[in-house]
Amino acid sequence: QLVESGGGLVQAGGSLRLSCTLSGNLFSIYIMGWYRQAPGEQRDLVARVNFVGAKTYADSAEGRFTISRDNAKNTVSLEMSSLKPEDTAVYYCNARNRYDGRDYWGQGTHVTVSS
Repeated sequence: QLVESGGGLVQAGGSLRLSCTLSGNLFSIYIMGWYRQAPGEQRDLVARVNFVGAKTYADSAEGRFTISRDNAKNTVSLEMSSLKPEDTAVYYCNARNRYDGRDYWGQGTHVTVSS
């Protein structure tokens, strides 16, 4: 089970932090990531990080967002800064089993950036 927190309403240029906790004791087998979905759009990768800390960012997130994971606490976080109205979306935490590729999703958290 993935439980997300954070999100909300922020003005353009502001910052937000999203956090996600994975229940259970198999955190090491998951590649953790954040995806987002704007109304009428597909769900797209924002950033992901594997167990050893290798990170991947979407072009839109590079330089503004930072993903991190705490393997001792089973958490993954997304620090978002210099937010833009186009960052407005529902953000979903994702855990991908690195052995069988199965995906697990959080319930989603809304991020709204006002201009």
